[in-house]
Parts: sequence; structure tokens; C-alpha cells
Amino acid sequence: MARKPVTWYIATPADGIIEMSREAGTPVNLAASVGKVIDHPKPCTNLWFDESRFSYFRMVKRIGEVLEDTGMCPTWPVRLWIVEPLGETGNWSQRYYPYRLLSHQIRVLEETEAHRALGPAGRDVLNVIQQEIPERAAGWAADWDSDPDGMRDRQWNWDQCGGPTCGSGRWADSLAMSVSHNRRESAAQTWIEQLARNAVDQALADTDASLMARCYAYGRATGCAVATQHQARFEPYVLDALRGIGLDSPAPAVAV
Repeated sequence: MARKPVTWYIATPADGIIEMSREAGTPVNLAASVGKVIDHPKPCTNLWFDESRFSYFRMVKRIGEVLEDTGMCPTWPVRLWIVEPLGETGNWSQRYYPYRLLSHQIRVLEETEAHRALGPAGRDVLNVIQQEIPERAAGWAADWDSDPDGMRDRQWNWDQCGGPTCGSGRWADSLAMSVSHNRRESAAQTWIEQLARNAVDQALADTDASLMARCYAYGRATGCAVATQHQARFEPYVLDALRGIGLDSPAPAVAV
């Protein structure tokens, strides 16, 4: 049986220029090179070690890791390119980086949908980050600032113990991280979490929310976004723990 051809990916900012090539002063624009062969402008001579921040083209075959080691800060939009490595290729270590490839020459085959870099549910993840989190961030912050001591206790109980129908928040976070690693989506989760925090910062930019209220909103936002990343993999017992749904319900009344 013939082996399925390997697809290799490179991610860039919205202008299509490889970020590390820009930093090195030798910008390589993939958007202007579709269908063309590109030679590395300043290849390293000691294969395959870094002689500069941009010593070779870096590509991955596991799309969930394409945002790792790009030199880009987690912002959106990005662009995603399918490329073909040409000439001699290498790797730092097949044991630790089996999904990576390094080369000094590539052919840019086509652009593909950028949301795929955030995992199979990337489109839904972006919707949560761009729509749901901005709508809910102020409410999360207000919940905290209206009762800091009470919310601190509720958050601690949720993180450690969970609720009657779901696991604890800390356990769910650890499970999500482990699954992301096993699925080769660690970079995707890292970006998802930072994009969620960025959305909170934008939503609370003109408010007087306290620092701790912002931190609480960060946790709620990242939990919702990561739950969406894994929505087809986990049961509600895990997803509800990530989302912290019990924290949205009215606090239990205290007996007098």
C-alpha cells in the first residue's frame, strides 16, 4: 500500500512574511511566492544548528504545532501555508521533534484555512474568542469585584473539588493539557489561551475592573476556549469543569 504523502505547514502573520526572516533583515514573503521555489536567503553552514534566528525554513506536519517556534506573538489573524521541502532536509532530533522538518529550499504550494492551526474545532474556538468572551468578560469581572472574598472561596472550591456533575477545574486543565500534548496541539492550546486573555484585555480596557477580577476573567475565558478546542473529545463532566459553569450560578445562601 502506498504511503500517504506528508503535508508540511508554515504559519506567518497576515502579511505573509515569515516573522523570523523579517527579524533577520531578509524578509521572505510566502504570499508573493505561491507556486514558486524559494531559496533561503542566508542558510546555515552547520546543519542543522542555529547560527541565527533564521538559519533555515521550519515546517511541521502536525498542524496543531505550526504556531510553535515562529517568532510571532499570539495575535489573530495569521495565515497558513502548505509548502514542499526541497533539497537536503534535516531535524534537530527525530526523537523529540518527529513532526518537524528543516530545509534551505521550499516550494509554496497553496494557502489553507488558518483556523486549522487551532485544531479541528478552530473555527468554533475563534467564535468563542471573538464573540463570546468579549460579551462575557465584563460580567465575570463584575462578579468578582462585587464579592471578592466569596468569589475567591467559590473559585478555590471549584478548582479543587468541582461540582456535583463535573470534575474539578484543576484536574480538567491538566487533562486538557495532556490531550493537547498527545494530539500534537500544544502550540494550538498555548495560542488559544493567550488569544482568550487578549480578548479579555480588550473587553476590560475601559473599565475599572480590579487586577484580581481580570485574573478571574482570564481563567474563565481560557477555560471556555480550551473546552471548545476539545469539545468533540470530552464528555460534559470535563467540559463543564473547564468552563466553570457552577461559578455562574448564584452563590448558595448562608444559613443564619
